[in-house]
Amino acid sequence: MLTVRDLLQDLDVRLLAGERSLHLPVRWVHISELLDPTPWLSGGELLLTTGMQLDTPAQQREFAARLADHHLAGLGFGTGFKHETVPPPLLEVAAEREFPVFEVPYEVPFIAVTEAAFTQLVNEQYAVLRRALAAQERLERIVLSERGLDALVGALSTLIGAAVVVFDSRGEPLQQHEFRRRVDTEVLATLRSDVRERARRREARAFMPSLVEGNQGLALPVAADGAPQPGSGSGPGRVPQAWLVAIKDAGPLSDFDRLTLHQAVTIVALELLRARVAGETERRLAGDVLDAIASGELSGPEVARRLGPFGLSDRVAAIVLRPSTESRAGSGAGTASLEGILWSALREEATPALVASVGPLACALVPGASDEELLALTQRVVMAADGGRRDEVRVGLGRAVPVLDARRSFHEARCALEAVALGVAGSDSNGSGPGRPRVATYKDLGSFQLLLSLQDDEALRLFCDSILGPIEASEGPYGGELMRSLEAFIEENGQWERAARRLYCHRHTLRYRIRRVEELTGRNLSSARDRIEFWLALRGRQLVA
Repeated sequence: MLTVRDLLQDLDVRLLAGERSLHLPVRWVHISELLDPTPWLSGGELLLTTGMQLDTPAQQREFAARLADHHLAGLGFGTGFKHETVPPPLLEVAAEREFPVFEVPYEVPFIAVTEAAFTQLVNEQYAVLRRALAAQERLERIVLSERGLDALVGALSTLIGAAVVVFDSRGEPLQQHEFRRRVDTEVLATLRSDVRERARRREARAFMPSLVEGNQGLALPVAADGAPQPGSGSGPGRVPQAWLVAIKDAGPLSDFDRLTLHQAVTIVALELLRARVAGETERRLAGDVLDAIASGELSGPEVARRLGPFGLSDRVAAIVLRPSTESRAGSGAGTASLEGILWSALREEATPALVASVGPLACALVPGASDEELLALTQRVVMAADGGRRDEVRVGLGRAVPVLDARRSFHEARCALEAVALGVAGSDSNGSGPGRPRVATYKDLGSFQLLLSLQDDEALRLFCDSILGPIEASEGPYGGELMRSLEAFIEENGQWERAARRLYCHRHTLRYRIRRVEELTGRNLSSARDRIEFWLALRGRQLVA
C-alpha cells in the first residue's frame, strides 16, 4: 500500500503540514487547477495544483478544507508559478485538519511526482496479482487432490485472514471456517435471511453482509458452472447454486482479499461440481450394486468385493424406507427425497452405508450389529426422515447377516415392511400401535417367515408358478402390464385411484386388467386370502428370479 510518507521519501519536496497523517494511503494522483475538483475525485487521491485560481485568503482556506473533507490523501502545491510560496491561510487550515501539504518547487515537474507514484502503484498491483495467482494455484491444488470443501474453505480463510462461509441457495451453511475471531450468530442468521431473500427474488448480485462494519465483508454468488451470473451486475438472473461469504477479522478487505475471493468463486464452483458428480456416480453405482444383489444377479464372493468400497466387509443389515400410504397420496416425502434423507441421516451417524432406491423403496445396507443397536439406529433414521411426524414413512429392518447373504437381509426387511402394511402381522415390537410397528423387523414377519426360509427351495418356485404362471403365459404383450398392475393394486391395499396414479393409467383401465388377472387365475382379489397368496407369489418370484 503506497502511503504519502512512502511517496515523499523518493521526491525532492518539503512537507509543510499534516505530518501525523502521512500514513494515509495514496490511491491515485490527480492534477487540477479548479477551485473545486472534488466532483471528479472519489477520495484517497493525491492532488497536485499550482493554485492558479486561489487569489484570496478565503478561497485558499476553503480549498484546503474542501480537500480534507473529501478525504484526499494530501496536496502537492507547485510554487514558482502563481505563488512563490504555499499560501499561509491554506497551511493554517491544513495544520488544523492534519491534512498533508507539501511544496513542489519549480525545479520539480509534476510528472516526476506522478511517475514516482504510478511506478509504486503498478509494482503494488503486480505484487497483488502475483500473490493472488499463487493463492489461486493453492486452491486449485486442493480441488485436484480431492480434499473437499472443508479444506478449500479453510485455506481461503487463512489466505485472506477472514471468516469464510459457503451457503447453499436456500441459505443453509455448507461449510464454515473462522480465522481468529468467531462470527456472531446474529450475523450468520442475518446472512441466511439475506441469501434466502435473494433466492426468492432470483437476485444474483454480490452484496455487503448486514451487521458488518465498513468494508469488512463481501458475499459473492457462485454459479453452477463457475461463470459470472447473468444479471450479476444489475438485475435478476439464475439463482446461484451457492454463496461465498467472507468477513474480515479486523479492518477492511484489501485489493488482494477481493481479487482472491473473486477467483475463489470459480474454484468453489468446481469443487461443488466435483462433489456433485462424485456423489451422483456413487449413487448410480450403489443403485446398480443393490439392484444386482436384490435380484440375485450378484452373489458369492463378488458381493463382498462390490460392497467393500462402501465400507461393508463383514456383516451387513438392510434398512428400507417408503412413504406411508397417506404420504404417497398427499404431499409427503417421496422415494427420491427419502433416499437423500436416508443418506444424510446415516452420514450424521458416521455410519458407512450403501444407499440407493429399489422401486418405491429407499434402501441402505449398513454394517451389522446387535438387534438393539440396529433398531436404535433405524429409529433415529426414521425420525430424521419424517421430522418427528408420525406415520410419514414406514421402515423395514433386516437382521445382520454375513455380507454374502446381503440379499436375504434386504428381502427380510422388505417383506417385514409389506407384511405389516398388509395387516397380516400381529405383533407390536416397537410400540407404534396395534399391529403397526414404526420399524418392522423379522419379529413382524409372522407366517411370512416361511417365504424367506424357502428361497433356496424348488418348492417356492413351484408355488409361484402355480399362482402367477397363467398371467405370465397369457398371450400378447399385455402380460407384463398385468403383473405390474397386480402388484400396484396389492401394494396400494386395493385402492383403485392410488394404484391407477402409480401406474399412470385410468382407473377403468386398471379395473379391466384386474378382471383379466382374476379370469386367468380363477382367483378373486376382493378375497383377503387370495390377495395374500398373490403377494406371497410376487415376493417369492423376486427371491427365485
